[in-house]
Amino acid sequence: MKSIITLPATSAALAFDGEPSDAELDAIEAEMPLILADVELLDAEIKLLDRPARKLDERRIRRARHRAVVARRDLTNRAASVLSGGAA
Repeated sequence: MKSIITLPATSAALAFDGEPSDAELDAIEAEMPLILADVELLDAEIKLLDRPARKLDERRIRRARHRAVVARRDLTNRAASVLSGGAA
């Protein structure tokens, strides 16, 4: 049986302090519209778990799905424009 030996971190870059980096926080902030749209869709779907859907519920889910699709499209387009150098 082989033993696993852990070595101490020799670089401050390898040490994990438990906090997200600035780049990770920026990525989360950029994705926040999509996250909020997905949460809204999930809330609308959860409300329908214990009762049948009414017309208002169907509209609420349809609007929430639309917002999620729009947010996902905007995020994808933003990422594509960054990758292509902003030329659109």
